[in-house]
Amino acid sequence: MRKLPAALLLTATASMALAACSDPSTSSTSQSAEGAVSATAIESFDTSSIETVDEIAALVPVAVKERNILRNGTSADYAPAEFRAEDGQTPVGYDIDIVKALAKVMGLEEGTTTHAEFPTIIPGLGSKFDIGASSFTITEERLAQTNMISYVEVGSAYAVAQGNPKNFDPANACGTTIGVQNGTYQQEYAEHLSEECVAGGNEAIKIMPLDLQTDIATKVIGGQYDATLADSTVIGYTVELSGGKLEQVGDVIEAEPQGIAVAKNDTELANAIQKAMQYLMDNGYLTKILAVYGAEDAGLTTAELNPGL
Repeated sequence: MRKLPAALLLTATASMALAACSDPSTSSTSQSAEGAVSATAIESFDTSSIETVDEIAALVPVAVKERNILRNGTSADYAPAEFRAEDGQTPVGYDIDIVKALAKVMGLEEGTTTHAEFPTIIPGLGSKFDIGASSFTITEERLAQTNMISYVEVGSAYAVAQGNPKNFDPANACGTTIGVQNGTYQQEYAEHLSEECVAGGNEAIKIMPLDLQTDIATKVIGGQYDATLADSTVIGYTVELSGGKLEQVGDVIEAEPQGIAVAKNDTELANAIQKAMQYLMDNGYLTKILAVYGAEDAGLTTAELNPGL
């Protein structure tokens, strides 16, 4: 959940892999480790079969039609929604695929995505970017600045080694060892849970913060950690990359909707995006795109324009 830009960065790149052992010498960057799965094995969703919907194309503002490109700004450091390909430059992820799909429905030649620092995306709407698809949690502050169209709901979730060999109970984590990414909401959440455990006379949670989710996953697979706690979409992607060595356990915690951002004064484009997103939902395309990245459970079924207002 991107509430604090610097706090929730998943520094995953296409060169990372998950190793099926706990030895630090065979880390997540080791391509030769037995059982390792490279992120390059996951290909982007092919949007070529998506056709233009004339009624939606008619809603697209003239300036966007004339340019024939839907320009998206994203901070490409948050897999699986937006991260960078093996070349270290090209943005990939489900948000990038969704932008391409929206452009197809809207009758545009292409949907392009440019990397930008997270705090600069919203100020750039309407000038540098047409939309911002970058895991924006829908908040009152952002609704005051932009139009937002909801499309996914993201919370926190646990993953354990396949078969849950340590019998980790997500409803009672007291006394367990949990891996989290440094500086994330989940680190704070786990610390709060641990305090509750101690206050209730139970053993504290041993919280193990690391910089890379792939390194945490390696330790869960190897049995050093009982579980990992991360954003639900991050967990889905981590499970996907593990090749069956990890599984999600328990329900998603404290889920919140995320939205595509459009400039506040561009209601015409916001309406077109809302209709195009609803089309992707109704025809199963959104679920298919998310499924490529193990995030199909995050998809919403109704694309609301400015939910909560």
